[in-house]
Amino acid sequence: MTRSDNSGNRRNPKGGNRRGNDRKPFAKKYNTREKGNTPQKKSNPDEIRLNRYIANAGICSRREADTYIAAGNVSVNGKVVTEMGYKVKRSDDVRFDGKRLSLEKKEYILLNKPKNFITTTSDEKGRRTVMELVSSASKSRLLPVGRLDRNTTGLLLFTNDGDLTKKLTHPKHGVRKIYHVHLDKSLSLSDLHKIEEGLELEDGPIDVDSISFIQGAPKREIGVEIHSGRNRIVRRIFEHLGYEVTKLDRVIFAGLTKKDLPRGHWRHLTEQEIINLRMIK
Repeated sequence: MTRSDNSGNRRNPKGGNRRGNDRKPFAKKYNTREKGNTPQKKSNPDEIRLNRYIANAGICSRREADTYIAAGNVSVNGKVVTEMGYKVKRSDDVRFDGKRLSLEKKEYILLNKPKNFITTTSDEKGRRTVMELVSSASKSRLLPVGRLDRNTTGLLLFTNDGDLTKKLTHPKHGVRKIYHVHLDKSLSLSDLHKIEEGLELEDGPIDVDSISFIQGAPKREIGVEIHSGRNRIVRRIFEHLGYEVTKLDRVIFAGLTKKDLPRGHWRHLTEQEIINLRMIK
């Protein structure tokens, strides 16, 4: 049996208001929304925080991006933005130091190239290309950085990072490339000195960074460091002096090595390797 108080509400003999007091503790405990509360605004899936946009474009971390934003290095649709937490659409024109950013994920693949593959994206004659070897490495369109002759083996980098490609292929940056050269006969000491001093080839003078015999190997095996990207340059240096290159292997490229990378296999670069490449001046 129940009884009424002066307010007209029907009361439970054991106390408590049946109409409301039992509901609020339940709502509080289980975080349910009571009638009349304003629902939270849903986020727009097409929007992304500006610092995340910059980080996803491969410029820096989100924390570093906040510093650059505050310093006025970033603009959106032509206007400098310094507001923390600012959101942009993926279609917006976002620029860092005046350069437009892209959200395409940057990828870097290192291949230990075997013989009989040409460095091109396609071939009219139906010859095998290096693209076959890295076809399963990424869904992005990756391009080789520089080139290796069909019969030259060794390190070949692939990426969709156009800026890095330009840096690594321009002679002024002096990107370090070391080749293990096999000749048809022993290299004379006098010819080694001629190469050290520089040669005049049909397309102009050429200098190597260093050249030496390989310790413990026959005198027909030579180590050559060079930064020139001219076509068949290593082979032409020795041909100029009457030697034939029987085997040519690029063992170091821009600080990257063939360690634990068998011939014909590829791998993704580590974060540290990518940082090292970007630091090349």
